Amino acid sequence: MKKAIGPIIITLGLLFMYAPILILGVYSFTDATTIGQIGGFTMTNYVTLFTTESLVNMIGGTLLLALVSSVIATILGTAGAIGSFYSKKRVQAIVGIANQVPVVNADVVTGFSLCILLVVVFGLSKDTYIPLVIGHVTLSAPFVYLSVVPKLKQMDPSLYEAALDLGASPAVALTKVIIPQIFSGIVSGFAMAITLSLDDYFIATYTKPATFDTISTYVVNATRGSQTEIKTALWALSTVIFVIVLCVAIGMNVSAARAAKKER
Repeated sequence: MKKAIGPIIITLGLLFMYAPILILGVYSFTDATTIGQIGGFTMTNYVTLFTTESLVNMIGGTLLLALVSSVIATILGTAGAIGSFYSKKRVQAIVGIANQVPVVNADVVTGFSLCILLVVVFGLSKDTYIPLVIGHVTLSAPFVYLSVVPKLKQMDPSLYEAALDLGASPAVALTKVIIPQIFSGIVSGFAMAITLSLDDYFIATYTKPATFDTISTYVVNATRGSQTEIKTALWALSTVIFVIVLCVAIGMNVSAARAAKKER
């Protein structure tokens, strides 16, 4: 009985998390207009998703924003983690605490604060994408830092100094010795940054131009409207995002498992 409880709890937990997504995926292949309504099989939602200009532009803009902000966040987060790792313990503690504040802070507070700081104080126009990019970098960089720090702690801290003693320049020691050791953490942080950017609503709401929509803001606005075709097309979009994320997660885990076997 005790042996059966564990698998049952795990199964129920997985069903609780993934059943709604699977149901949404099933309905994305039907002509039903509401969840719970029985409909026939159709690919109309996917055709609408990839042929409606507003949807295509929204998806392209969101992906471009996620890519640009994630690259910047990954560079800053990785640099901050490396700099903190090779600093004194007091500096490490200060940087660690400062990094935790954006992580635990509510997104709505971060978004509203960035809007006041960038638009009101610094006078940046919301007609540009600068406040939006800065907001997403601010959101993502701390998570990159948290992904890289554990890899640095697993690494021998004397490797950098050993590389310098053997004649390598600081730049070569960084790129040829340190980066390869923490590369998996950097990739994980980059993937996390992209996910956070795609998922963000509050920061985008407060910092985006009026004519631009991310997936999150578009979905919220669409659900308030009466365009049934757009709403059901968003079911298809959600399914596509889930499948892509699932494939990436499986790929990263398989790659990590193979790397672990090679090290053994």
